[in-house]
Amino acid sequence: MPEVESFQLDHRRVVAPYVRKCCVLDGAHGDKVTKFDLRFLQPNAEAMPTAALHALEHLLAGYLREHLDNIIDISPMGCRTGFYTIVWGDVAAEEVKVALEAALNQVLTAEEVPAANDLQCGNYRDLSLFGAKEYAKYVLEKGFSTEFYK
Repeated sequence: MPEVESFQLDHRRVVAPYVRKCCVLDGAHGDKVTKFDLRFLQPNAEAMPTAALHALEHLLAGYLREHLDNIIDISPMGCRTGFYTIVWGDVAAEEVKVALEAALNQVLTAEEVPAANDLQCGNYRDLSLFGAKEYAKYVLEKGFSTEFYK
């Protein structure tokens, strides 16, 4: 099995919430892609309910793009402790942190979850705006760091 970057992280030593620059990949034509770990909750101690995580995914898909250019994707982690985001270029973790905090502040005032219908979402019944707001508030109060190990 090829090496998986996230499996190299010692999940026992990290302190969430944080924004971690995982890697910068160089493409065959000189392009660069950066992957980030946007960790909201402490691994192996906390996990978001799927409806809150799913709603945050929908909300951040739009709001994060308003504050950070060149996003390729934002996806929830299977462990439900945060998200991965991938961007074009070599981007600093601090820039992503500032953008994430701005996007989460928008989540706090959201009145609906975008694309919460059967046309645009494959599981539209499993969304919680209330839950998304609660977790946004929780991580904003704790504060994100770009330092991730104790």
